[in-house]
Amino acid sequence: MSPEHAWQRSSACGGGGNNCLEVRATTALVLLRESDAPGTVITTPRARMAALITRIKADRRR
Repeated sequence: MSPEHAWQRSSACGGGGNNCLEVRATTALVLLRESDAPGTVITTPRARMAALITRIKADRRR
């Protein structure tokens, strides 16, 4: 697996325990999982994740 496809932990994870959000991106998808349940993975198209992040940022500015 190439480095751009490796699981990355949220910066909010802090000390690195076993209660962290992890994300992995492929060409077409974004995959999300919790470090304490790595077998359960949620996938979404990259465009949908981008739209969600854009919406969250817009709502935070209100």
